[in-house]
Amino acid sequence: MDVIFNCPHCDQELAVDAAGAGTEIECPSCSEKIVIPAPGATGTRKESSPSLPTSGEVHPINPIASSAAAKVELHLKVPVRKEPTESLIEKPPKPLDAAAKESDRVLKVKTIRRIDCVEVGHDHYDEQVAKFIQKIGEEHIVEFIPVNYSYLDIGTQKQLNDFGVMIVYKG
Repeated sequence: MDVIFNCPHCDQELAVDAAGAGTEIECPSCSEKIVIPAPGATGTRKESSPSLPTSGEVHPINPIASSAAAKVELHLKVPVRKEPTESLIEKPPKPLDAAAKESDRVLKVKTIRRIDCVEVGHDHYDEQVAKFIQKIGEEHIVEFIPVNYSYLDIGTQKQLNDFGVMIVYKG
C-alpha cells in the first residue's frame, strides 16, 4: 500500500510505499530533504488496490487504475547540476556593421566617382576601386554601396548621369 502526500517545500505530490514511513528522502522535484509521513497522518492519503466486490456489493472499477500500465513503478529523478549547463546551440557571429560599432576602430567612408577616374579619355575606375580595396583589405569592408548621381557638365552645360561606389570600412 502506498502513502500519498505532498512535499512541504514545492507541493509536489509523491507516492511512497508505506514501509518507508519515517525515512528521510530527497524530493525528486526540488531536492529538499523531507521525511515520509506515517500512513494516516494529516495531509496523507492511502492508495489501496481495487478489490473485487463481494456478493451484493457494487463498486465501480476504474479501468485505468486496474490496468497493467498503472501498476508499473517508475523511479524518475530530476537531474540536478551544480555548475551551469553547456550550450548546445552556437550563437551566430555578429553582423559586420554591429561588430564594427563595438570595436575600438571607427567606421570610415570612401566615395569613388567614375568621373574622377577618367584621365585623357581613359577610364581607370575599376583599377582605382580595386587598388583601394587592396589597400584597406577585404576583411575591413563593412558595406559596399553602388551610387548613381547626376551633375552639370560645365563645358557643354548639360545634365549628365554617372555612377560610383561608396565603401564603408573599418579604419
